[in-house]
Amino acid sequence: MKFKFDSDQEYQVDAVESVVGLFDGQAFVRNQLTVPTGATFQVVPNRLDLTPDQLFANLQKVQDDRGLAPDDQLETLTAKVETLRGEEDITFPNFSVEMETGTGKTYVYIRTALRLYETYGLRKFIIVVPSVAVREGVKKTLEVTKPHFNKLFGKPPYHFTVYDSARKSQVSGFALSDGIEIMVMTIDAFKRAETVIRQSREGLDPPIYQLQETRPVLILDEPQNMESDLSVSALASLNPICALRYSATHRNAYNVVYRLTPFDAYRQGLVKRIEVASVVQQDNENLPFVRVEELNAAKRVVSAKLSVHKLMATGKIQEKTITVRRGDSLVEKTGRAEYEGFVVDEINPGSGFIRFANNQELALGGEQGSDRDAIFEAQIAFTIEEHFRRQRRLKEHGIKVLSLFFIDKVDNYAPDDGKLKLMFVKAFDEIKQRYDEWKDVKPADVQKAYFATKTKKTGETEVLDSTGKTKQDDEAFNLIMREKERLLSFDEPVAFIFSHSALREGWDNPNVFQICTMREVGSDTERRQQVGRGVRLPVNQDGDRIQDEQINVLTVIASETYERFVAGLQGEIEREYGKEGLPPPPPNQRKRKTIKLRKQFLLKPEFIELWKKIKHKTRYSVQIDTAKLVNDTVAELDKTTIRKPRITVSKANIRVDNAEDFFEPIVLSGAKTALDLAGRYPLPNLIEVMESLMENTSPPMRLSRSTLLRVFRETKLRDAATANPHEFAITAVKILKDKLAEQLVHGIKYEKDGTWYEQSQFADEIGSWEDYLVASEAVDGVGGTHLYTDVQWDSEGIEKPFIESLEKRLDVKLYIKLPNWFTVDTPVGKYNPDWAVVIDDPDNSGERLYLVRETKGTLDLGGLRQDERRKIECGRRHFRDALDVDYDIVTTATEIPSSGHWGSTN
Repeated sequence: MKFKFDSDQEYQVDAVESVVGLFDGQAFVRNQLTVPTGATFQVVPNRLDLTPDQLFANLQKVQDDRGLAPDDQLETLTAKVETLRGEEDITFPNFSVEMETGTGKTYVYIRTALRLYETYGLRKFIIVVPSVAVREGVKKTLEVTKPHFNKLFGKPPYHFTVYDSARKSQVSGFALSDGIEIMVMTIDAFKRAETVIRQSREGLDPPIYQLQETRPVLILDEPQNMESDLSVSALASLNPICALRYSATHRNAYNVVYRLTPFDAYRQGLVKRIEVASVVQQDNENLPFVRVEELNAAKRVVSAKLSVHKLMATGKIQEKTITVRRGDSLVEKTGRAEYEGFVVDEINPGSGFIRFANNQELALGGEQGSDRDAIFEAQIAFTIEEHFRRQRRLKEHGIKVLSLFFIDKVDNYAPDDGKLKLMFVKAFDEIKQRYDEWKDVKPADVQKAYFATKTKKTGETEVLDSTGKTKQDDEAFNLIMREKERLLSFDEPVAFIFSHSALREGWDNPNVFQICTMREVGSDTERRQQVGRGVRLPVNQDGDRIQDEQINVLTVIASETYERFVAGLQGEIEREYGKEGLPPPPPNQRKRKTIKLRKQFLLKPEFIELWKKIKHKTRYSVQIDTAKLVNDTVAELDKTTIRKPRITVSKANIRVDNAEDFFEPIVLSGAKTALDLAGRYPLPNLIEVMESLMENTSPPMRLSRSTLLRVFRETKLRDAATANPHEFAITAVKILKDKLAEQLVHGIKYEKDGTWYEQSQFADEIGSWEDYLVASEAVDGVGGTHLYTDVQWDSEGIEKPFIESLEKRLDVKLYIKLPNWFTVDTPVGKYNPDWAVVIDDPDNSGERLYLVRETKGTLDLGGLRQDERRKIECGRRHFRDALDVDYDIVTTATEIPSSGHWGSTN
């Protein structure tokens, strides 16, 4: 099988011609053998006749033609370099091409080199790569595209080579050739002074001097890995006429001349669509969970962002991201005693870890508290089954399916007893029984791992994490990099590839349809790098690209929710492109206004009388029927289902919004249980867990341990409680609090406690409110009878028209949106009523009505949330029974001063 290439892909042609346009006006350079002054060698060099001003004018024209924002200057890099003539300042311009991974950037820059020769006679090109992995991929592309380019350009005289310091004549051959010369070099091959290319030998000049005099065009592949001062100095040491920078993930985008964003690539069908199979734990709060999201050091403050399972005021436990510093306790940060011992002892951004007082140490991206082995089992099994299903569908199209695993540690796979290898064998042998075409296939025959190896003095072979920068890496990549066509043949049984970090950059295969990510995502671009290994469009056995959108789908089997994966992928793109291409803020984002207190209103008789009536604080008393509480709780608890802790798999397709450039997940299937985790964990003291939940959720409540124990003893769910104690405790406490609140509210009685809110609290707020920019928009042009110069509102459909109506009524003398500190104690939490209003009494001329009103969308309390209804019922008893103040619920201002909506609730 041979790869086939399409020379008419418009986006690739546009990328090529964008660079060609930079040199518009350059005279064709004829080959001319020259002897540089003071040299012992000859060269056939490139030549650039354009001035910087001419290059800059061409740059702006290209950017305008491509719809790119024009730059205001030519971006150059400068470094001091040792040359034939001594130390010199070498300055060279830089131009960037942004192309999404999998869209053929290597093809594009090779074709660009040939077009620059065809148009201007430029003939010396050095492709600089960051690693051996990328170097091998470039070499492979040069090999497989040569027949295609020979046909496209009429057999141009071009030659390519990979730099080898042991080949003494290689640099001279490059320099003296009058044809097109393309040399591929890793940055490490010439970055440091001690490298061979910088050394004199046998009285001759260092080989790098000869390269300098050719004035090469540099083509930088993945230049974001060459941004250090040492790397910039190394690039300058080649004395280039310019650098052409190609990447999907530029760190610094110098003078962009062409841009194909991830969104463009997805929309145009230039890469596979992505779907995410999310393999996660559910209903398992039985272990303290911690994941390290960020490690930061800024202005002498070292901090970390952690994802934890936090106890919410509602009683639910949710995954939340918190910021911690040295000395912080996760018990205090989460409200959960399960985090005992998790006190931050050290945060080390340089070495990339955080350590706790209990000696737990986690690296950036690492996590603990989830059942990682169970998740790995489920991921591997799902990947194998997805592979089998997809291969069955695509066999008739002549497409061989590949699956790629990114594993967490080499030691978990490389040894014969590596747990991931054993998991794969076990899952493969079980699943293949359902697929006749796989029944006789041995798992050892279909899997290969690509790691670096090192032979010890004892003769033992050691397997290492690959970095892409060592001799061992070169050996590790031989098969996969140099026999890509064989890997795509049905004659080759290998279809499952395992790697750690070696294949993260520099390698891809068009027929990777599943990527299983079993390693923590630690870097800013790791999701894009991992996904990039499989987004290239697939080929069939004839080497033809497949353009069918139903076939071109990459499934990422991730150990995180699809929402988190998509958000992370979006965030990585945002870091590359800034806000460009991302959705704008909502158009109804509220404006901020400064609100001030009208001090003179505090002296009005209407306000003084109103405050005299409503300022009093109260205390309440209740009676509890414990037997009824337990019976009612158990009756409802027994109707619930306590789910076992489990690993689930759900799938979502990632769609690119057609109106805005952002990803969104579209759910394809609900969560299905992949693995049952019941019985894997030690049982906690269930009554202590319930007691903690009672006291640490909103509103805090207390019951005796004997009452909690009665609930456990009388329920039918005792087995479920031992299978998932935390899920049982959360469910039972939620019902207990609900039943307890019903009793508390139904029998509550309020009386004044002899304290009150001071009028001066309004004045105390003057300082903060004068400079306070409100979070919600105030109604324009109102506030004439309000205590403040503007009025905050929370609901456009209810509160805003309510305010506008009050402002238009002549009988309204004064009204207040009661401040947040004005609250009534209730058994179900603090209650903050909405409005206090002073109005002319229509039945008694000259008299005033002093009212407290709650605005809601309905007068039917049964239509409100339980906590809202209960607080309103408590509010009514506080104001009416204890303070003798007219209190009511209304939907509009026209219902003031009418009363009587409470008959059914008394």
